[in-house]
Amino acid sequence: MIKIYGMETCPDCTYVEEQVKDNNQYEVIDIGQHVRDLKAFLRLRDHHPALNEAKSVGAVGIPCFVLEDGTVTLNPEDAGLRSRPINEGATCNIDGSGC
Repeated sequence: MIKIYGMETCPDCTYVEEQVKDNNQYEVIDIGQHVRDLKAFLRLRDHHPALNEAKSVGAVGIPCFVLEDGTVTLNPEDAGLRSRPINEGATCNIDGSGC
């Protein structure tokens, strides 16, 4: 099962979540719903090199995918999904530059 860490207020996350709805090959974990899930994600974010670039630019690093073999990636395509089209206009970065 592929784990997807995200939040319902993140446009990239909701785009991914729509693709996996009712698909038991994916587990969506909303890190905003329970502190336990937030802590699990932060442990991953703080220690896994796949999230270093996201941290370096001040991004949260979601959606984050943990594949069945343990690979961690921020690329939806690696998990068999599509990325949200850039032109959909949602901005969630503090500077308004996108998500």
